[in-house]
Amino acid sequence: MSTLHLDTLAVHAGEAETRPRPSATPIYTASSYAYETTDDLDAAFRGAGAFYSRNGNPTTEAFENACAALEGADGAVAFGSGMAALHGALFAAGLKAGDSIVAARDLYGVTVRLLNEVLGASGVSTVYVDSTDLDAVRAAVSGSGPKALLVESVSNPLLKLANVAALAEIAHAAGATLIVDNTFASPALLQPLALGADMAMHSATKYLGGHGDALGGVVCAGAPFLKPLKTASVVVGAVLAPFEAAFLLRGIKTLALRMERHSSNALAVAQWLQSRADIARVYYPGLASHPQATLAASLFGGRGFGGMVSFDLARADRATASRFIDGLKLALPGPTLGDVETLVMYPAIASHRSFTAEQRAELGIGDGLIRLSVGIEHPADILADLEGSLNALAHR
Repeated sequence: MSTLHLDTLAVHAGEAETRPRPSATPIYTASSYAYETTDDLDAAFRGAGAFYSRNGNPTTEAFENACAALEGADGAVAFGSGMAALHGALFAAGLKAGDSIVAARDLYGVTVRLLNEVLGASGVSTVYVDSTDLDAVRAAVSGSGPKALLVESVSNPLLKLANVAALAEIAHAAGATLIVDNTFASPALLQPLALGADMAMHSATKYLGGHGDALGGVVCAGAPFLKPLKTASVVVGAVLAPFEAAFLLRGIKTLALRMERHSSNALAVAQWLQSRADIARVYYPGLASHPQATLAASLFGGRGFGGMVSFDLARADRATASRFIDGLKLALPGPTLGDVETLVMYPAIASHRSFTAEQRAELGIGDGLIRLSVGIEHPADILADLEGSLNALAHR
C-alpha cells in the first residue's frame, strides 16, 4: 500500500485481509480470547495472537494500522485519549527522574499541565522555548541536554508552525527524541516522520475521527519506539475501546475529503475576517500576512492549510468576546475541534483557563482572542453566521 496516494490509503488501510473480506472491520467486544491448548495460549502471551483486550484488540489494531499507513510509520499504538497518547510518547522517549524536556512555549494548556504537574512531580523538568526561533531552540537543547523535544506541528491557539525538518536536525544532534503533536494538521496535510520526527501523535478525537462521537489518541512511530509505546498502553491501561476504534477508523476514510473542505472553508473565513475593521488580527497559515507563510507553503505543499482560524476582536474584553460567541447561531461553542460542524472556542476560559492573565498575555492570548474550528458547511452560511454576530456587536 505504500505506493498508494493518501486519499486511497485513507479508504483502504487497516481493513481486515480475511476472506471473505468484510466491508468494514467488525467490532470485537470480547474482553478475552480462549485457546484450545495451553501451548496456543502461551504463544498468544508471547505475541502470536490476541488473548486480553487490554493487550490487543482486532478492531483497535485495524485503526492503528490505518494510522501508521497514513503517517508513513513503522507502526502505531492507540490510546484512550489524546492526552494518554502524549503521555505514552513521553514515556517511550525514555524519560526518568532527573531528565529534562525542551518544549514549545505555545502548547495546548493541558499539555503544559501534563509536563508541569505530572512529569514535574516525577522529577522531569521542562524548559520552554519559542519553537519558531531555531537559534533559541538550539541553545535550549544544547544547554539542558534534554531527552525529548516536544512541539505541535500547528500550535494551539495561535497557529504557529513547527519547522519539523530543522527541529529534527537540532534534536538528533543532541541525542534527543523529537515528538510532534500533529493533531491540527492531520496526516492529510503533513507527515512529520517523513521530515525526521521520531513520533507523531494525535488526539484522534479531532480530525481523524472528525464527527465528534469518539474519544481517542494514537502515536505513530519508528520501530524502536513501538515496544515502549505498547508498554505504556498495556501497563497503564489507557487503551482505546473497540467501539471508539471502529468510529475513528470509519472517520479516517473521509479524512482527505474533509480536510480539503475544512481548508478551503477556513481560507475563505480567514480572508473575509481580514477584510473587516472590527477584527484586529487574523491567525491563519494560508494568509500572506502570516509570519511563516513561506514555511507553510513548504510544509503543506499545496494540500491546504487546515481548518483552524484564530482572530482577535478589535478592542474586545471578555464580555465582548462572550457576546460574540453567544450571538452565533450556526457555530457551536465547544472545547474541541476537527468536527464536521463549525465550532467556536474562547481560549481564556477553555484551553488556557489554568493560565493567569499575565501568562496568557505573554503568549499573545488576549481577552479578544477567538478560535474557530471551521467545519464543512457551505462557506456562505459560515460567513453569514460570523457577520450576523459581528454586526450585532457593533449595534450594542
